[in-house]
Amino acid sequence: MSNRYYSVHPRRNDRFLRASDRLIELYPEVDFTEFHFVRHMLGRLHDLSADRFRQITEELGQAWVARMKSLLAQIQGNVVLLWFADAPIPKGPSADLEHDPLFLSRDMVEALRNRVTTIIELVASESALMEGTKGMVFSEFEANAAAEMMGPYAHNEAADALEEVLGHMLGRIGR
Repeated sequence: MSNRYYSVHPRRNDRFLRASDRLIELYPEVDFTEFHFVRHMLGRLHDLSADRFRQITEELGQAWVARMKSLLAQIQGNVVLLWFADAPIPKGPSADLEHDPLFLSRDMVEALRNRVTTIIELVASESALMEGTKGMVFSEFEANAAAEMMGPYAHNEAADALEEVLGHMLGRIGR
């Protein structure tokens, strides 16, 4: 997500476009022209200084909450916020660059609670994760990207969780 420290491609938000003057001042020893991917850049910045990196993650968290609030303000009707990941919502901010979504915390999600009807936290089961890409259709060229996605079995679990909540919201269950 573009923020006060750096810009990303509008459609490929994993692509780093440019560092802001603010980021260049924070990390004067870094040549930002060597980065093409956000995660690569973030990993390098974290390795250089955890203290300075914390400033970036705080900015990203504030930007995410503000943009989510703005988005939710534009939606009319009931809203279900779905956390769908391979791990629970972290209690606090983390510099973990291995799991998506990056740098979110329970406090950030809870900051949205009064703007949504309900929050569903779904951690895919081990058995669904073990199935990986089984049942997915993709080309050989897309295999690496597919392997990073939650597979069909995990998505079935999400659909089941949503079906119950949405069924209640639509008055179809419990009549």
